[in-house]
Amino acid sequence: MSATVPATTSVPAAPSVTAAPRLRTRGARVTLRTLQVLLGVFFAVASGAPKLIAHPTAVESFDKLGWGAPGMYTIGALEVLGGIALLLPLLSSVAATAFIGLMTGAFVVSVTALGGENAATPPILILPLAWIAWARRGETTELIARLRRRGAPAEIRP
Repeated sequence: MSATVPATTSVPAAPSVTAAPRLRTRGARVTLRTLQVLLGVFFAVASGAPKLIAHPTAVESFDKLGWGAPGMYTIGALEVLGGIALLLPLLSSVAATAFIGLMTGAFVVSVTALGGENAATPPILILPLAWIAWARRGETTELIARLRRRGAPAEIRP
């Protein structure tokens, strides 16, 4: 007599949103949040606002580049909106990632078109931005899941 083992069927689990990775220590969480606030305020107030109010130094730089007022206002708006987004948990990782791209462009422009003036600032800012993007990557996963749910047809929505 042979023993038979009942066949079991495995049903794949439904995709779920994984919990956001947690930093291990309270000090790391406080440091990360402090960096987000400092960089958010820096980008919104110290970097973006002068472009939006057409401060003479910003106007001079963008005229030197040949980008004029449209380029200045566009970059200024991106910096202000990105600075605000750094403060919002759901958008912080996306904002940090976008700022890494913006700072890469700022570095290239600084070296090639402005003779290296202020060329050290973008790479210095990229390091904490990369940490924010990595540490807050769970929020990006949650944002994508929310957007997918919102975009699902009405008959499939939970």
